[in-house]
Amino acid sequence: MRYTGPVTRLSRRLGVVLFTNPGSKLKAFTKKNYKPGQHGQKRFSQISEFSRQLLEKQKARFMYGISEKQSRKYYEMAAKTNEVTGVKYLGLIEQRLDNVMYRAGLAQTRPQGRQMISHGLICLNGKRVNTPSILVKVGDKFEVSAKKKTSKLFEETQKSKNKPPKWMKINLSSLQGEITAVPGKDDIENIIEHQLITEFYSK
Repeated sequence: MRYTGPVTRLSRRLGVVLFTNPGSKLKAFTKKNYKPGQHGQKRFSQISEFSRQLLEKQKARFMYGISEKQSRKYYEMAAKTNEVTGVKYLGLIEQRLDNVMYRAGLAQTRPQGRQMISHGLICLNGKRVNTPSILVKVGDKFEVSAKKKTSKLFEETQKSKNKPPKWMKINLSSLQGEITAVPGKDDIENIIEHQLITEFYSK
């Protein structure tokens, strides 16, 4: 299942900011940048290698908002390619449509991007879609549906100067974009040690 619990508490447990929207959550994380719970501030002995691998996998899962079943599926897809498995694994998750909405600047957070798609606000290649887990490919075009482009939800978005990643071309004023390449090593989250995820799933 996809995690829907307290994100600040989870971020403290994993030692990394998992949310993309600033504000009170970030202040809470900064103020208490140690593990939650009664023994959170105590120093522990070095964690095992398995624990390190598990934590990295969990970071990826919770940061992108995917289930364990989806995570393993992306790993298995990545393992079948000739590319570095961990890099490809994260690259595939980057290609999820809900993440694309966030990277493109159409959504402020990945959860918001997921919600926009689930509610039918997004069109992919001219057709309205409601599946956040769709993996985009080179040449795919996406946009906010015509009926929703005048919604107040996108007023600030159209004025934004968000800089998209190099693997997509975006026109925020018209609320549309196109995938021009697949995410590479320089495009994945650098706070995740992809090699540890590979080691976790390869056992």
